[in-house]
Amino acid sequence: MESKKERIILGIDPGTTIMGFGLIKVIDKKMKFLQLNELKLKKYDDHYLRLKHIFERTIELIDEHKPDEIAIEAPFFGKNVQSMLKLGRAQGVAMAAGLSREIAITEYSPKKIKMAITGNGNASKEQVAKMLQSLLSIKELPKNLDSTDGLAAAVCHFYNSNKINYGSKYSGWESFIKKNPSRLK
Repeated sequence: MESKKERIILGIDPGTTIMGFGLIKVIDKKMKFLQLNELKLKKYDDHYLRLKHIFERTIELIDEHKPDEIAIEAPFFGKNVQSMLKLGRAQGVAMAAGLSREIAITEYSPKKIKMAITGNGNASKEQVAKMLQSLLSIKELPKNLDSTDGLAAAVCHFYNSNKINYGSKYSGWESFIKKNPSRLK
């Protein structure tokens, strides 16, 4: 992946009662904090109306900030199937908004995000928030930590997109030829 000098990453923590989001700007491989906020959806009784608001707010964020990439937290697997279904729909709607604007989307598990930020895949929301506050010089953390979870997805994507991918590994020519038969003439 060719690295641009400057890019914006939108991180989203999808939820059916609160959708958290955060934005960072990457300038010459350095992160700069732009914004974190949340969309409160509790006031809407209708689940479909909540999905509509998630879609519209995501489109607004995209149109306003013009992110180059979106990082989204994957729903974790819980025991309540109905909750999983609702979370999956919320995530899908946010992804559809990004896809409708042709923005690359990467999904990260909550464990992978926590690991990228704190070095501990089982870190608490508070630990993640404090680390982000330190990394990005955020003056004050919000009461709800859904927005810092969205920001954490963006920062996780920043760290992961700067890793060098060397592609497939081969043990020698025979291995290379076996895995790439179309390259033989």
